[in-house]
Amino acid sequence: MIILVGFFTKTPEEIQFKKNFEQYKKFKKLVKKQKYPEALKLGLDYLEKVPYNHDALFTIGGIYYLKNKYRTAISYFDRALETGDTDVEVLLLKAYSHQKLQENHISLDCCKKIQAIEPKNKSMINLLSELNS
Repeated sequence: MIILVGFFTKTPEEIQFKKNFEQYKKFKKLVKKQKYPEALKLGLDYLEKVPYNHDALFTIGGIYYLKNKYRTAISYFDRALETGDTDVEVLLLKAYSHQKLQENHISLDCCKKIQAIEPKNKSMINLLSELNS
């Protein structure tokens, strides 16, 4: 009796998952190499297929933050927070983005959330002192 293995046993979902995972790995490599335009294009394409990958949302938001596109960065940080609202790094970059847009009251709200999660976070403490001065 011959048993077929390999391609014939994989469901379309498994094949698509593997393609998406490979694309995600390429995206992360581009980010690591600081090839942000290429990474952004690949990452946005990836998010069309996997819209709530927390790490991809955070990373794309970070790229927009580096490009001084704070409003766009915030939209990605908000989506990332929908999947993990206790992520201090996302909250911190969101707070910095709001500070850059001179929306200090929202930045303060982010700092309060960070304070509840990680009260000794040095970046949050520094940002709070800047906002309160």
